[in-house]
Amino acid sequence: MTTLETVPADAPVDAVTGVLTRDGGVILTDVADSALVDRISAELAPHYLAEGDRFHNDFNGYRTRRLSAILAISRSAAELIAHPRILEIADAVLGPNCENYRIGSTTAIEIHPGEGHQLLHQDDDFYPMRIPGVEFQLGAMWALHDFTIENGATRVVPGSHWTGSVTDVDNAPVVQAVMPKGSLLLYFGSTWHGGGANNSDQPRSGLINTYALGWLRQEENQYLSVPRDIADSYPEALRRLMGYQAHGPFLGVFPDDPDGYWYDA
Repeated sequence: MTTLETVPADAPVDAVTGVLTRDGGVILTDVADSALVDRISAELAPHYLAEGDRFHNDFNGYRTRRLSAILAISRSAAELIAHPRILEIADAVLGPNCENYRIGSTTAIEIHPGEGHQLLHQDDDFYPMRIPGVEFQLGAMWALHDFTIENGATRVVPGSHWTGSVTDVDNAPVVQAVMPKGSLLLYFGSTWHGGGANNSDQPRSGLINTYALGWLRQEENQYLSVPRDIADSYPEALRRLMGYQAHGPFLGVFPDDPDGYWYDA
């Protein structure tokens, strides 16, 4: 295996989750149209220049620009974060273990020429526990450029997820998520992965957002990182993903809860 298995954008949900369960990651090709991806890239560009270097460190790299709180700076990105295709897959993956799920974090990553491989890691390792058979997060990496071996396509260790078959990550094969612009890499939060080295002469950009079980604390606090007036301007489905809903009648209730749990608690 030189890359993760690739399936069509309209593949049946059970086909997608079957590969995801087996390998810890799967690629869906050509999910987003080029015009939408270009709009998102245009909205992110000035922010990359203004603040993209503030996250430099040994883990993130020193030739990689990053942005967080994407819903505060790119309105078009909401169309990917709440894309119906990914939500129906998230329903199948996360839905059985929670009342609802929500955004864990949103990050844009632009890897520039000369950047080396990022340290392999798990996105959900900040949670201090595991529950047998339960994945806590689903990650969605959108290709805003073509992802190639040369420009740093995301590296993944197939089968290294919590419910997978790999027991020795250090000696397991590593593949790269090669995919065209507008495609989508889905992977579990427990799957070992990392950014690839950019040996090309151009930067490559991706948008990664995670979805977490609704009873877990979000990695990125959407209520504080996205101004309330911007949050209120989004459709209800997206506000719910941001966390503006209770998890059942007792967890996270608030006066404006769309399901009215505040009055029933």
